[in-house]
Amino acid sequence: QVQLVESGGGLVQAGGSLRLSCIVSGAIVSRETMYWYRQAPGKQREWVAGITASGTPIYGDSVKGRFTISREHAKNTVYLQMNSLKPEDTTVYYCKVLATSSWGQGTPVAVSS
Repeated sequence: QVQLVESGGGLVQAGGSLRLSCIVSGAIVSRETMYWYRQAPGKQREWVAGITASGTPIYGDSVKGRFTISREHAKNTVYLQMNSLKPEDTTVYYCKVLATSSWGQGTPVAVSS
């Protein structure tokens, strides 16, 4: 069974940066397409970024040029580097192995103006 543990969220001022981490067990991140999503309570889930099994990064329009997704095989971890953060980036962030239905607990991000 795939398990995901997200971390790295927190409170930051607008324009600041955070790096989210997602430690994965039960799957090998370098062999899977991995996605980051975000979802605020009561709102629709939004896809943020992904990295394919071949290592190609892809981004949603709202974060393109500001966020960078990467992975580290040795730690079986996926990262989301978030720069130039905006108040509208405030929500809970989740990672996911595309091919599975498992979700982690998420990590909250709050950006103050």
